Amino acid sequence: MNPKDLFTGSDYRWMARAHQLAALGLNTTNPNPRVGCLLVQEDRVVGEGFHKWAGGPHAEINALNAAGGDAKGATAYVTLEPCSHFGKTPPCCEALIDAAVKRVVVALEDPNPAVSGRGIQRLRDAGIEVQSGLLAEDTERLNPGFLMRMREKRPYIRIKMASSLDGRTAMASGESQWITGPTARQDVQQLRARSSALLTGAGTVTADNPSLNVRGIGEVKQPIRIVLDPDGRVEASAKLFSIEGRIIMIVAEGVSPQYKMVHPEVEVIELEKNGVHLNLSRLMEKLAEIEVNELHVEAGATLTGALVEQQLVDEWVLYMAPALMGSEARPLFNLPLQEMEEKLQLNIVDLRKVGHDIRITALPHWKSE
Repeated sequence: MNPKDLFTGSDYRWMARAHQLAALGLNTTNPNPRVGCLLVQEDRVVGEGFHKWAGGPHAEINALNAAGGDAKGATAYVTLEPCSHFGKTPPCCEALIDAAVKRVVVALEDPNPAVSGRGIQRLRDAGIEVQSGLLAEDTERLNPGFLMRMREKRPYIRIKMASSLDGRTAMASGESQWITGPTARQDVQQLRARSSALLTGAGTVTADNPSLNVRGIGEVKQPIRIVLDPDGRVEASAKLFSIEGRIIMIVAEGVSPQYKMVHPEVEVIELEKNGVHLNLSRLMEKLAEIEVNELHVEAGATLTGALVEQQLVDEWVLYMAPALMGSEARPLFNLPLQEMEEKLQLNIVDLRKVGHDIRITALPHWKSE
């Protein structure tokens, strides 16, 4: 029997609502996953909640608090397996047991080794009926970074790019502001807001002097700003140093950047080189260690090309403007492919108009197979 046959139409409806709740924490839960919970009694919602901030109550606790005594005998719909361990908050499975819920429906079992099946088993040991696997793909889509970090010990890496219709990102002089229109640029803020960290290179900081923060969005947890600066050449006067928030500069081993003297609060991580480039795979391991889930990359052709070469790209988001910049302008990637058989195949998963521009979301072939 297909496990999905065990679920009713109402189960699907209520779990879909639980995922809507989970999405309310899209920009605020880092480094925790986005989770929603619904408590239903006789096909009537008696409590609902979502996880909003790391260190704050989990979705199950918020739903139980909303339901009060009505939670007894209810069915709980949870988008990720309830935790079974003490972290910054007590275990949610114990709260569900204490509330005497009758049944728990879980979308996805948690790959976190501290949970991973233990929460479900604890509920079953307490005599609660548990079913899992309902709309698991929706939890996967909501939490690509958390799940990637748990499974592969690295962040989910999303590259954002902006180009002209002929695939150019800047004029030969480096001038690039602005290729796309204001609607597309505001849309980028949504991608930044959901990310744990923003990554760029020293060349982009020198050429564009970006702030690398989230602007024009409501409540948001500002991402960590990370700059790949192998030679420590970013100027201490760069705009990003004047804006509050966590900054990490990545330099080559043995490099002592001058900006550390002016801005002692800035974190500096030394990284070994892997050929001509810094070891990007090791960088991703280090970022996972500091609980970076989704890494948003806005960088030039050299860094983006290196990430592609090392297959460290999970998703591309390309904003394409209806304009031509000519053959002398700069390309999207430094990617020295020679033969047609070397071309990288992409899978376009979303295509839409944003203002006057087009937004293309694509997955590389190694994610689509």
